[in-house]
Amino acid sequence: MKRWMMAACLLMAGASAYADAPVWQPTAGHTQIPIWPGAAPDVQPVPGPETLTKGAITNVTVPTMTVYEPKGTNTGAAVVVIPGGGFQILAIDLEGTEVCDWLTSRGITCVLLKYRVPSVPYVWQCDCRPHNLTTSVPSLEDTQRTLRLVRSRAAEWHIDPHKVGVLGFSAGGYLVAEASTRFRKNLYAPVDAVDKESSRPDFAVAIYPGHLTTDNDALNKNVTVSHDTPPTFLLQAEDDHVDGVNQSLVYYTALKNADVPVEMHLYAHGGHAFGLRKTPLPISEWPHLVDTWLQTIGMVPN
Repeated sequence: MKRWMMAACLLMAGASAYADAPVWQPTAGHTQIPIWPGAAPDVQPVPGPETLTKGAITNVTVPTMTVYEPKGTNTGAAVVVIPGGGFQILAIDLEGTEVCDWLTSRGITCVLLKYRVPSVPYVWQCDCRPHNLTTSVPSLEDTQRTLRLVRSRAAEWHIDPHKVGVLGFSAGGYLVAEASTRFRKNLYAPVDAVDKESSRPDFAVAIYPGHLTTDNDALNKNVTVSHDTPPTFLLQAEDDHVDGVNQSLVYYTALKNADVPVEMHLYAHGGHAFGLRKTPLPISEWPHLVDTWLQTIGMVPN
C-alpha cells in the first residue's frame, strides 16, 4: 500500500509540474497559427504536455507557424525557419526568433515553424536514436504543409510565391534537405485546397546540418537529390563534433553532381549550435554570406 501511495504521489507531482510549466508564446504583435485545420496526420505519443525550458520547447503535438513581417523595404522573399534540437526539442530562441530578427531586418518575411517533437529519428521511449537516417515523417509533414500555407497566403502577406525558401539548423538542416529533395511525393493525404500548392522551396540554407551521411560517408538514401533540388547554401565548422563536417561535404558533392547551384562555406572553428550569436570566430559572420548569396541567386535585390 505504501509503495502504491508513493507512486501516486509521484504521478500527481509530475502532473502538477507539467501544469505549471510555461508554454512558448511569440512576442507581442505576433500570433501562432496552427498549420493543420484539425488533428495533424500521423500523430505520435509524447511523454507529456508541451513545455518551454531555457529557450527550448519539447512535447509539441500542435505544430504552428508564426509570421514576422519584414522591416523597411519588403523584398518579397520569405523564409521558413526550422530550428534544430535533434528532433527531441526545438531551440526556439537561438535558432528561431533570433533568426527571424535578422531576416526581417533584411526585408524578408520570416515564418517560424514550431514542428512536432519528439519525433524520429529520436525515440523518447528509449532516449536514443537507433537509426539517425530515418525519415522524420511528422516533422517533414509539418515542413511541407508550412511551405504550402505560405504560398497559399502569399498575396495576403505580400510575398512572391516564387521566392519562398527554407533555413534550418542541425536537425532543421536535415529537414531543409528533405524538403528540398522530397517534394514530388506527398507524405500525407491532402486535407484542403492549401495542399494543391507546391512544397518545393525556391532556395535552401542548411547550417550545420545532420543526418545526411552514413558511417561510410555515403549520402542518406532518403535524401533524393535531383536537378530540381533548389539552389542551396551550406555552412559548417570542421570542429563540429555533433554533426561532422562530412554532412555538408557529402551533400555538397551530391548537389554538385546533379548540377544544382550550391555554395558551401567551411570553417576551422565554430563547433555546433552557435546560431547567430556573435563570437570572436570568423564563422560568426555567416549571415553576411547568406545575404550576398541571396542577392546572387536573385531572391533579394542587390
